[in-house]
Amino acid sequence: MDRPRILRDQEPVEAPEPGTLPDPRPAHAGDRGYEPMRPGWNVRDFLRKLFAPVIGFGLLVLKYGALLFKLKALTVGASMLVSIAAYTWIWGLPFAVGFVVLILVHEMGHVLELRRQGVPASAPLFIPFLGAVIGMRQLPEDAWKEARVALAGPILGSVGAAAFLAAGALVDSDLLRALAFVGFFLNLFNLIPIVPLDGGRAVGALHPAIWLVGLVLMVGLAIVSPNPILILIVIVGGLELWRRWRERGERPAYYRLPVSQRVAVAVVYIGLIVVLGIAVSETHVTRHF
Repeated sequence: MDRPRILRDQEPVEAPEPGTLPDPRPAHAGDRGYEPMRPGWNVRDFLRKLFAPVIGFGLLVLKYGALLFKLKALTVGASMLVSIAAYTWIWGLPFAVGFVVLILVHEMGHVLELRRQGVPASAPLFIPFLGAVIGMRQLPEDAWKEARVALAGPILGSVGAAAFLAAGALVDSDLLRALAFVGFFLNLFNLIPIVPLDGGRAVGALHPAIWLVGLVLMVGLAIVSPNPILILIVIVGGLELWRRWRERGERPAYYRLPVSQRVAVAVVYIGLIVVLGIAVSETHVTRHF
């Protein structure tokens, strides 16, 4: 006697043998690439959904930032939130917050020195994956003052990284030590002598020809480790090198400095490179946190 036939999904299907469990998959499941559902909660997906409105709002603020010039706190705060959200996708929220704080401390070094010189400067405006920028209504008077503004960022940024290192040692946190390492590394990277990096603005007080060394070094880094940010720096640095070298003849007084000022810049610049190089080596974290 034939087994009874039942209907499933409007198609005739053989009834299961007595004592066996029915196949829960729909007919022809293998042909449709069926996979059983695996309910679960993913932190990264949750954060993406959480920060999606923040990102959208932040992009609007960045796009129409000129209209919100009078609301500086809103613009700066929104750009910080956008950066935190962007970095959270990669490293997680705690690291992203610490990373943005390190950038803020570095940029505030530039702002404080500019204002000390009487040069109007805006608060930092954060751009995800590119750091932050500061608006100036006028340039420093000469290469000596420009170098002081440039070096103020890595100096205060190094102090901020050292604070993370001290906090990490106090509470025995690899997360804080890793943030200290990143802070030291970013400030060291910024000392590469190529504009728009701080090192390029500093070495202009020594001799503009050093810019060519920085450009060659950055091209080498971009070849060894291709990266969109490195390529962008190479392009901008090449254009800026050409512009500044051409304008150097038009403004010779800008780069004509006393020997004492050149020596001071050289001592601080080389000293920062040495100290930060040692700090990067000593704070490298190999364990996961």
